[in-house]
Amino acid sequence: MKFLIKSASFIFHPLWMPFAGSLFYFLVTPRFFPLPLIQAKLLAVAITTIFIPVVFYFLLKNLGKADSIFLKDVNERRWPLFFYCLLIGLNLFKILNIYNYPSLYYYFVGMLFSVLAAFILALLKVKVSLHMLGLSGIFMFVIALSIYFHLNLIYIIAFLVAALGITATSRLHYKAHSWIELIIGFFIGLVPQIIVLNFWL
Repeated sequence: MKFLIKSASFIFHPLWMPFAGSLFYFLVTPRFFPLPLIQAKLLAVAITTIFIPVVFYFLLKNLGKADSIFLKDVNERRWPLFFYCLLIGLNLFKILNIYNYPSLYYYFVGMLFSVLAAFILALLKVKVSLHMLGLSGIFMFVIALSIYFHLNLIYIIAFLVAALGITATSRLHYKAHSWIELIIGFFIGLVPQIIVLNFWL
């Protein structure tokens, strides 16, 4: 059980969520997309939302601006969150298309507003759980896809509920966050996804 709690912070790290949402979309959508196109889009999303942020983190670490990939200090979060907003914007303008991938496009729009809200709160020295932010966003996205495409995704949704619980327990166990920070992170991730449903669901 301790191993599960410890590993949850890595398995459900917020950096994975844009790619995980994109992969899930292409796996469940009944629309046809050529395999090379899917591979190209997923590779582009992976590079911009995982690999480039990791390189940026190591740059900050070498400059003494970050101590951990979990960015425990609220002051360490400002530049990474601002940079991540730019990377999500890059996906919206150059990688995804609102006409061909409306649901995935608006998933990224929701993420952009979630990360922007976390950035503003970081400027105000308010720390929120980025783990809960990422997980709650993809949780709402999966529910929306199940409704939009009339799919039975109950087991995936149940898994995400369990993941939310385990991740929250992990963050509390290692004293990375308080309950308030977890709750704020959850709603910052969830609410923008609910709002953007008006544009594609």
